[in-house]
Amino acid sequence: MAPHPPPLVRWRPTTPPPPRPAPAVHPPACCGRAAPPSSSPSGCLPRCWPAATARSPASSARPASGRTHRTPSALTPTSRRTRVTATSDEQLPLEVHGLAVDLGGRTVLRDVDLEVRPGELVGLIGPNGAGKTTLLRAVLGLTPRRAGTVTTADATPSVGYVPQRHEFAWEFPLTVREAVMSALTLRLGLISRPRLKHQQAVERALGRVRMRNLADRPVGELSGGQRQRVLVARALALSPKLLLLDEPFTGLDMPTQEMLGDLFRELAHEGCAVLMTTHDLVAARAQCDRLYLVAGTVIASGTPADLSSPDPWVRTFRLREGNPLLTALGVS
Repeated sequence: MAPHPPPLVRWRPTTPPPPRPAPAVHPPACCGRAAPPSSSPSGCLPRCWPAATARSPASSARPASGRTHRTPSALTPTSRRTRVTATSDEQLPLEVHGLAVDLGGRTVLRDVDLEVRPGELVGLIGPNGAGKTTLLRAVLGLTPRRAGTVTTADATPSVGYVPQRHEFAWEFPLTVREAVMSALTLRLGLISRPRLKHQQAVERALGRVRMRNLADRPVGELSGGQRQRVLVARALALSPKLLLLDEPFTGLDMPTQEMLGDLFRELAHEGCAVLMTTHDLVAARAQCDRLYLVAGTVIASGTPADLSSPDPWVRTFRLREGNPLLTALGVS
């Protein structure tokens, strides 16, 4: 047999070849944005870039090839987004212009202009039948309006409403805690179950109206003042930016009036916009930042100091000259 030919031996260099340059790092296809600059390693890096592509400022120098990553001229919609900042003409929590409401073929409100700013406690004052409750219900959309506009700061505003006590079904078998939670249940829906944050909101609201010790008592066993505090707690559980109060002091003793009055002032100091109807004119002048005198329309408005003349009070309440109420208000 012929001997096998010797195996071929592949030539190997004695020195290793020069290392290849590292490929340039580009953002993945899911991002579509420019690579973050070396001075700001944020950009799209935390959300889109894999961790292995993160480079320190020292390693972000131009590669030896001289090529740099260029941002395409047609940026994606995400990259064109600008940060929204508050402006001086930011929309108010509540603006009402030219409001008109008819009930039963009778004009109750006409040409009502009103606004409430953040951090204000505004009093809505007028005689019985002046349209104060109708105005609140028109703001909430519970009463149809014939004309005018009602504008709030959000498309889905966070509004708390405290109705008069007779509008709540106190004979329903609920505890105080369940009655306050029912305000959140209406917003969540009947199927959704309240979560921990909702339970915490209820406990905070009960604490602010000093009803935590009565949380397990049936609402049918409460006094008038305690029931009013439950209604306030239901509104506070929603963490409202706008709070509407319909005669919150009616039928309450003086300690409860003082407690609720202090609470409303605290809410205003915290940035909540508060609009309150009341028949306690002396307290309204002492507590409110601004007042609206209403009798079918806005008769006058301004700070308590602006309403120091007896004329708007006489026209609103149809008082006689020298009425003791004018002396009590300090406008005689």
